[in-house]
Amino acid sequence: MNSSVKTGLLFSLVWIIAKMLFFATGILGEEIVPSVMLNILCILLAISVGLYIVKRKQIVPTSLLEDIKNALKAGMSYAAVVSVFIFFYYSKIDPEFNKHQISEAKIGIQKLLDEPEELQNLRDSNTEFEVMTKQDIYDSMIQGPENFYNAKSTMILSLLALLLLATLNSIFVAIIYRKIVFKDAHANLLDE
Repeated sequence: MNSSVKTGLLFSLVWIIAKMLFFATGILGEEIVPSVMLNILCILLAISVGLYIVKRKQIVPTSLLEDIKNALKAGMSYAAVVSVFIFFYYSKIDPEFNKHQISEAKIGIQKLLDEPEELQNLRDSNTEFEVMTKQDIYDSMIQGPENFYNAKSTMILSLLALLLLATLNSIFVAIIYRKIVFKDAHANLLDE
C-alpha cells in the first residue's frame, strides 16, 4: 500500500476517534462546526504529510501532475473512509442529531408561517403557495429539511465536499512543495 494512502487512512482514523470522543463526552452538544473544522484540518494534514513522505523517498524528479496524483491518493482515501463513517455515525451511532435538526427546522417553519406578514411574503414570492393553505405550505416546506437531514444525504454531501477539498488542497500543496519546500531538492536531482 502506498504511503500516501496509509497517511490518508491514519488521519481519517484520527478524525473518527476525535468524533467519537466528542460524542462520548458530549463536549460539543449539537454544535458541529468544531468537528467540521477538525475534518478540514485532518484532510489537509493527510495530503501534506502523505505528499511529504512520498517526496522525501523520491530519487527521480517527478512532474507536478504526479505530485498532485500522489497527494490525491491521501485525500481520496481519507474522503472515502470518513464519508462511510459519517453514514454509519448518523444512521446508527447518533441518529438523534438529524431528528433534532428536523425538529428545529419544523419549529422555524412554523414560526415563519404563524407571522401573517411572512406568510403573505411567502405567497407573493412563490406562485405555488398562492393557492395553498397554511398547512399545505408547511408540508411543502418541511420536505427540504427531511430530505436533507438523513444519513445518506449527509454521507453524499460529505463525500462531495471532501473530494472537492482534497482536489484543491492537493493542487495547492503540490505547488507549494515544488516551489518552496523541495525547490533545492529538485535542482540537486536534476544536476546529478
